Amino acid sequence: MRPLVATIDLAAIVENYAVAKRCAPGRQAFAVVKANAYGHGVREVVSALADVTDGFAVASLEEAAEVRAIDASARVLLLEGCFEAAEYQTAALLGLDVVLHNPQQAQSFLAATLSQPVNTWLKLDSGMHRLGFTEADLREWHQQLQGAAQVAELNLLSHFACADERGSEMTELQLERFLDLLDLDFAQRSLANSAAILTIPAAHMDWLRPGIMLYGATPFADLTATELGVRPAMSLTAQLIACRDVAVGEAVGYGCSWRAERASRIGTVSCGYADGYPRHAPAGTPLIIRGQRVPLVGRVSMDMLTVDLTDLPEAVEGDAVELWGAQLPVDEVAQCAGTIGYELLTKVTARVPRRYAGAHSN
Repeated sequence: MRPLVATIDLAAIVENYAVAKRCAPGRQAFAVVKANAYGHGVREVVSALADVTDGFAVASLEEAAEVRAIDASARVLLLEGCFEAAEYQTAALLGLDVVLHNPQQAQSFLAATLSQPVNTWLKLDSGMHRLGFTEADLREWHQQLQGAAQVAELNLLSHFACADERGSEMTELQLERFLDLLDLDFAQRSLANSAAILTIPAAHMDWLRPGIMLYGATPFADLTATELGVRPAMSLTAQLIACRDVAVGEAVGYGCSWRAERASRIGTVSCGYADGYPRHAPAGTPLIIRGQRVPLVGRVSMDMLTVDLTDLPEAVEGDAVELWGAQLPVDEVAQCAGTIGYELLTKVTARVPRRYAGAHSN
């Protein structure tokens, strides 16, 4: 078996959910498990959280059906709503909470014949300008939907654009726009993502929506996961599969983009961009071998990458290599590669086996 595995600590995810709840006592929280639970495995993550969570949030009807197959009773929030009119009956059969974010969706929803009414969330475009009603449209549709046969609860939500930038004026503006709708009668409200849960108490409405914090990564550029009190859930671990000496001036990897400035010992690692490691990670990006950081050298290949072992002479073929995890935050690797931890976690591909520890599936 190829020596590469993503080890998922389910207990860490459960603990991180508890951190979110402690930030806002008395509130409920949808655990965001879209995109295969941010690459961690939706079946296992939902099973681990089933006994403690108030609900789950997903991006698509397909994801919602997968969650419902694992947890028959939890609230499941469909964040982007339905894309076709016929999907509303499926959503009702699955017992989903459905978001409406534009007049076309709302019209299709009101025209639908449903087996049972559903919890309905009107989404306000409070300034991100991605999805959501204008305030005027939202007020109009609130009036039309209140008391409609298709509606169980009528709720309100929105999404922050810059909550990860502490002190952002945009965040203040979005919060004000959300609070401007307090005169409308909504059963439940939701606004806070991970960043807002952790740093913006004023955004703690009835329901929280923790995402990246569940998986032990940080939404902030200037605050680490450790500082936020969350624990990494995924460790991506490969192996040294070859070691060789190269002379001064010799090149390593495709394009000969890295050349040895000293007599060097180069190690080859069993992980590449087809596994989800970022191809654009530059030379110097750290990896961990024998508890010590070693730098990436040369271009990342499809199935392999290379590291400079010159300052770790005791390293040998067969040694474990941590690409990110408990010893090396995924956020640090992402920063080196000019991206964010969210992308690296969700891009770990299906060919990388997931191994689970720390909690038992239901």
